[in-house]
Amino acid sequence: MDWLNYHHLLYFHTVVSEGSIVKAAQRLSLTPPTISGQIKALEDAIGERLFERQRRRLVLTETGRTVHRYADEIFGIGRELLEAIRARPAGRPARLVVGVADVMPKLIVRRVLEPVLHMPGGMRLVCREDTSEKLLAALALHELDVVLTDAPMPPDVRVRAYNHLLGESRVTLFALPALARSLARRFPASLDEVPLLLPTPQSTLRRSIDQFFAAHRIRPRVVAEFDDSALLKVFGEDGVGVFPAPSVLERDICDRYGVKVVGRLPDVSERFYAISVERRLTHPAVVAMTQQARTALFHDEQPRG
Repeated sequence: MDWLNYHHLLYFHTVVSEGSIVKAAQRLSLTPPTISGQIKALEDAIGERLFERQRRRLVLTETGRTVHRYADEIFGIGRELLEAIRARPAGRPARLVVGVADVMPKLIVRRVLEPVLHMPGGMRLVCREDTSEKLLAALALHELDVVLTDAPMPPDVRVRAYNHLLGESRVTLFALPALARSLARRFPASLDEVPLLLPTPQSTLRRSIDQFFAAHRIRPRVVAEFDDSALLKVFGEDGVGVFPAPSVLERDICDRYGVKVVGRLPDVSERFYAISVERRLTHPAVVAMTQQARTALFHDEQPRG
């Protein structure tokens, strides 16, 4: 086979995506026999079967899985090309669509995205907040350029994307000044029975904090849990309890919320990632924000092994 008929490849890819020839035909506004004929032509060109029937279902052969993997990448690149062309209509700034995991500290997001607002030629920034799982699904559909989150993409998630570490920060506990002063004297043992505001158990930070307390036999009193880190800090500002945040933000948090540092949690840190469909980052805005994060925001917080 000296060349590939990309129409045949598109029909094959659509059948796999839709799960059946009938559904693929509906999506492409064609008849099922037409789809079947196009797939047969692709099989003839390749010289191997792409599907086999098992209990009236079409199942990919080993060759079929290989072809689908490449087709996925080919059409993904095609969508990227169209997005790149559409992203900057004449006379308008380019656009960067960022997915922000709801567990991400908003001040970290603001600092990471700062360079995007100063891109040469202008850049329109669009931020969409949701759970990491939903954002990764949107990334796979090329609805997002990049996802900012506090954990690398799980190995069992079937999305062709790549983790890019932005940096790591130790974790500090904050409280209103009077409480912070009283707790600082015997920190961290002083946290026993102290009202505490924490992220929900699904977050990476929460699991690390729970492990720290268990290892040191500290039993704080958890009075509230939050998916939204900004809401957590508002409750902390009102004196509801002690709350955690990245150490790189200590000055910002103290100034903004009128709180003081209680202490840093030994051996507890939080990592932040940009996840993209690019193995090697090429989008100029994404490159700028990752470089800013690594060289400035997290420069003094060296990642641990």
